[in-house]
Amino acid sequence: MRKNLLSKLLKLFILAILFTGCSHNPHLFSKSDSISRLQKELDLIFSDPSIATAQCGVAIKSLATGEIVYFRNARKALVPGSNLKLFTTAAALLKLGPQYQFHTNLYMNGNLEQNGVLNGDLILSGTGDPSISAVFHKGNSITVFENFCDSLKKRGVKKIFGRIIGDDNYFDDEPLGAGWAWDYQSDWYAAQISALSFNDNCLNLLITPGDSAGVLAGISIIPSTDYVQIENKLITIPGEKTKINVHRIRKENRIICSGTIAPDQKEVQETVTVENPTLYSAHVFKEILERRGIAVDGEAADIDDLHDFNYSRETARRVAQYNSPPLREIITITLKESKNLYAELLLRTLGKESTGVGNAAAGTKTVCQILTGMGIDTTQISMEDGSGLSRKDFITPMSVVTLLTFMSRHPFAKIFYDSLPVAGVDGTLAQRMLGTAAAGNVHAKTGTLDFVKALSGYVTSRDGEKFVFSILINNYKVSHRVVNRIQDTVCERLANFVRR
Repeated sequence: MRKNLLSKLLKLFILAILFTGCSHNPHLFSKSDSISRLQKELDLIFSDPSIATAQCGVAIKSLATGEIVYFRNARKALVPGSNLKLFTTAAALLKLGPQYQFHTNLYMNGNLEQNGVLNGDLILSGTGDPSISAVFHKGNSITVFENFCDSLKKRGVKKIFGRIIGDDNYFDDEPLGAGWAWDYQSDWYAAQISALSFNDNCLNLLITPGDSAGVLAGISIIPSTDYVQIENKLITIPGEKTKINVHRIRKENRIICSGTIAPDQKEVQETVTVENPTLYSAHVFKEILERRGIAVDGEAADIDDLHDFNYSRETARRVAQYNSPPLREIITITLKESKNLYAELLLRTLGKESTGVGNAAAGTKTVCQILTGMGIDTTQISMEDGSGLSRKDFITPMSVVTLLTFMSRHPFAKIFYDSLPVAGVDGTLAQRMLGTAAAGNVHAKTGTLDFVKALSGYVTSRDGEKFVFSILINNYKVSHRVVNRIQDTVCERLANFVRR
């Protein structure tokens, strides 16, 4: 008996070594012929020579049986890119609830005379709302500010002897995430973070060719504003391909547009970030007030630059409030369109609601507490921001699969599932897996940085079995397109899987 017991213990010990030492070991999870074939096929896919230099972490789990059907470096910490948004949005949904709304207030800090003159300041006070944006207002980014103007006119305001002040103090002053690179700060996906955000803290440039060779291109700004200065060096040249470069000088609102544009080029839209979104919001609001007939004697200002200014939300009179769409709609845009700014605002909102501190550290602490409740070992991951733009973030495929499994059984499961991009249909997966069994089937979050490709989500097999999967690939030398193909092939194989 003792000899048999020792023999069994030895076998268990060997299995434990195999489990920790091998990239995957299919026989630990299932012995069915269909699963064995699947594992061999996936081995072959991930042995593709094009990703020989890469680190691949993969975990695939059956929600029907609970078995891990494929395991390859699944406990290895890898850079996730925007797959980190799965953690942020799931935590926000659980902590705040799907009906949570943000509130942006307009305060009048002064006396309104009978002649319609306000002797005092107007204050735009933000609480982290990402929805003051064209995305949520049928393409019109200034809808909220126009409505605020209408509210003031109904109160009889005709002139303001004071400033238009942007108040972003609901959050700490953290315009960028930890580990963000300096060289993409003018790109839309690295928009600065502020509790008072407007138009995704960006502006759009509409570019058209000049009317003859050698003439500068036409450039218009949306929303119309003089907040930025455009240096137009973009030349119309026949016979040349259109090559447009748009770059904002760091810490300035000076935008350089250079390159060439063909005479027959259709209108091109470029998006660029702004410096100081809080001041941008106040500045554009002031311009709208003036265009709609309310004169403003003072300047637009960021509250952080007014060291002698103080007001109380209890004594200042609130004259208008904008309430955002419910959180479920904001999360859907965050995940389907991979909006980094929205994820960062959600992260800081989690910190503020949980601890009273609106910064990334408080937000990540809150997220990690929620993840721990899901059964995720947060000592094995690193979360420096909410969007995954930081190179300091790392997670494991198993942590993602654990989160996806938990969310599949939560009362908010359908909300979360429906918020993910759908292969061949919408969001960041609209052009992937077209014409395959995975199209319209796979609901998954993409993630992309230089040398990083991630894809994690849900797929249903041909005989109705639902799987959760996470594929994190780092440090490859080929194009993103090649890695997309590998990930898509895995999803297609799972979509066609049948147990026999």
